[in-house]
Amino acid sequence: MRRMDGSMRTDHLPFPMPERPHVLVQQWRHLSFLHWEVDPVRLAPYIPEGLELDLFEEKAYICTIPFLMTGVRPRQAVSVPGISRFPEFNIRTYVREGGKAGVFFITLDAQSRVTCAYAPRAYGVPYRYTKGRVDVDGDTYSWRSKRVNGGQELVGSCIGAGEAMQAEPGSLEEFLFERYCLYTSHKDKLCIAHTHHDPWVFREGEAEVMSNTLTESYDLGISDVLKPDIIHISDGVLVHMWSVEEVGE
Repeated sequence: MRRMDGSMRTDHLPFPMPERPHVLVQQWRHLSFLHWEVDPVRLAPYIPEGLELDLFEEKAYICTIPFLMTGVRPRQAVSVPGISRFPEFNIRTYVREGGKAGVFFITLDAQSRVTCAYAPRAYGVPYRYTKGRVDVDGDTYSWRSKRVNGGQELVGSCIGAGEAMQAEPGSLEEFLFERYCLYTSHKDKLCIAHTHHDPWVFREGEAEVMSNTLTESYDLGISDVLKPDIIHISDGVLVHMWSVEEVGE
């Protein structure tokens, strides 16, 4: 949990955050985590040179995540209505470099022209503009997106089941959730951006996916993009994000 002074825990971090100040503050809210096991051979072409696919018990995973970005702002600024809150629909996988585990985004679809213009230039992440929404009704999160160029979409809902929990050490959930950096190919260099937040609190979930041409549009060999292998739901976390830096600096 956050402390009274607004700081976040550090005892759970697998590596220290950079000594320089973070540059962005944001909240990742009302997330549905839809995981599929995939063939590492099919996934490898999407991974930049210098990164290694991270496997759990020799299995590779991708995750499609519909959620809301809220309170997005530079560290010393305030949130701006119409800019700081928007739905996002990501596909990520799990990688490592030099022993440091992180995530790599195959795509980030967002209903934010500002983010879609800024983030690729500043971070090298592949944002694409989409029209979408995420609605919250108690324990149920409903979502729909449609990419403006191409029409790829994600439509469905997810409901939480069971008690809230945190990942146990060595578990699959720890592998999937507890990651505190992202990797990207930026200006022809392998780069890293650190992300700091408290440990994830999540629940198991049940999903009804009605359309998922978003995930299907990537050649990952998934037999049924409407039926995730693993489903979780989370209210979310507050995040501090650092600027991108070249790996090895």
